[in-house]
Amino acid sequence: MTRLRCILLAVAVLVATGLPAHATLTLCNRTSYVLEAATSALGGGVAEVKGWTRIAPGDCVAARPESLRGRAWFVHARSSIAHGGPARAWGGKHFFCVRNGNFALKWPAGKSTCPVDGDFPLGFASIDTKGRFNWTTTLDESPPLPTLQAAQLAGVKRLLRDNGYKVGPLDGKPDKATGAALADFRKKFAPEADNAKLIAVLEKRARLHAGPAGLTVCNDGKLPLRVALGKAGHSKKVARGWWTVTPDACAQLQTVPLGTDVVYLLARTRKGETVLSGPHGFCITDTAFEIQYEQARCSDRGYRQAGFAKFEAHGSSGVVLHLGGSAMQRPVQAEMLK
Repeated sequence: MTRLRCILLAVAVLVATGLPAHATLTLCNRTSYVLEAATSALGGGVAEVKGWTRIAPGDCVAARPESLRGRAWFVHARSSIAHGGPARAWGGKHFFCVRNGNFALKWPAGKSTCPVDGDFPLGFASIDTKGRFNWTTTLDESPPLPTLQAAQLAGVKRLLRDNGYKVGPLDGKPDKATGAALADFRKKFAPEADNAKLIAVLEKRARLHAGPAGLTVCNDGKLPLRVALGKAGHSKKVARGWWTVTPDACAQLQTVPLGTDVVYLLARTRKGETVLSGPHGFCITDTAFEIQYEQARCSDRGYRQAGFAKFEAHGSSGVVLHLGGSAMQRPVQAEMLK
């Protein structure tokens, strides 16, 4: 079998092998991370991009249950926000537009910008399916884990660590510390769960304790939100927007550690109803924007001013901000991550 390898962010490796199965593109996760994957099919000058497919460590999922012949195929995967530390990504040099939350996009290929507000480009790795009806691509980390079973155990270890437990090395091998931690977690939160349910519960609870470095906004409500980010320092201001965050989804507004950063946020529904705001003024527009300026009035530059809420990182590497509740009254919960 031929193999395809593509490395991104020094940790991502794709290994593709053909398997005799019904027509489908299958993705296997041989890493210690819970992954979310987006796939793109390119044919006839049209790109069809779908995501996000959740793949637990050690699991294989049919991402595109359709014939693979006649089109070029691509994949991008990213680690779940439940995992602490820098976010991991698996991809390549082919850019397609995606959005946060479950999506299916269809648009002409070759566009330099994403046509819809809230969509953004990510680098995808190409998959050579050898013209077959079906293909399986395995996502590895570096150094690679030997088997899917080892990846499942390493994934449980990583999620236990994200939940605050002390475990052994993330090498896919059992150890006493991991056994004790797993027994305690099962007793408290998942006494009768099978492996798949256990990983789901571990991931859900890890979101309350850990998260990626930088700034992440999660939408726990029922309406899509548009979020803008502001930063100020040395008499200069910068404001960026809009990120579209669909219900039950999260968006990373900043991926580098916050440290002592102070950030400012504005969140609205698509109809313009304010969900999160504050007394700190920044310039905005209704469409996608990045505005850098000093102390000039927004109206003098053709912009409008809006009030942003202030959040301080207090030395934390990451902040996860949850917007939830009813459509117009969403309580804000910020999690500071060391």
